Amino acid sequence: MAPRKKVSTTDPLVSHRRHFGRTVFALLRLEQMEDTPLENFPAEERREHHVFEQLLESYPGLLERLKKRIGKGAAGARGDDTKTLKSAVLDWITPKGEAIQPPLHRNSKVDRGFNHELTGTKMNLRSGELWFLCCMVLHQAYKHVFTSPSSVEKEPKATRSGNACLHGMTSVTIASIAYIATQVRFALSSSSVFSRTDMTTDSETFYHSLLDLLKDPEESKEVHELLTWWNRQIFPTSSAAKRPISANSALSKIRQRHLALKQSSISNVATS
Repeated sequence: MAPRKKVSTTDPLVSHRRHFGRTVFALLRLEQMEDTPLENFPAEERREHHVFEQLLESYPGLLERLKKRIGKGAAGARGDDTKTLKSAVLDWITPKGEAIQPPLHRNSKVDRGFNHELTGTKMNLRSGELWFLCCMVLHQAYKHVFTSPSSVEKEPKATRSGNACLHGMTSVTIASIAYIATQVRFALSSSSVFSRTDMTTDSETFYHSLLDLLKDPEESKEVHELLTWWNRQIFPTSSAAKRPISANSALSKIRQRHLALKQSSISNVATS
């Protein structure tokens, strides 16, 4: 008789916890949420919190299990993405038909960050400026993580695979954009370990400040247009991608500024 197949003991919620980290909150620490005064939340969220408290009272130990499992899933996804993006990002920032000079190592990051002109220039982006969220390398990284690595070099199609398809994801989220921006910035840096105490990239502060910016009520119009534009790049067939964007919109001005800065940078290199 043929040997029996080993029964899989994989937790069916593992992939959902990983997706939660990528699209909702990457650096989850539930103890911080517990310390936040309830009156700081909107009425709807306070009602939901009350229901959640009742659930916790019904199942002793549930909160501790959630902390452990969600945190572990988010950290696992972050680790996997950090590993694959370390090499992939070099392909995306390499000038077409040229080679990076001086060369950058694919398996080591010691020569990246501000140790190299190319990575240093691309890292010099402030989370307080929305325009950098339109750069191509972020779209490539987003597709790499959410649709599939192979989709980066191909035209988007109606049928998607990868994490987005697995979880029924049909539009981008604010947190997912902040997550990808943080991952790309870390991939460009010289830091070897994604750590909350990393003083070189300060990834946690960057991630939180970007979330704050994108959730700022005063930026709501620009962010709405930004999300629509992002959906057109990643999920072109979704309803979220079909919202109109005015030619004189704030996003258009952001993109025009980005293009002007890029052209200025190219001109400076050519004349130097």
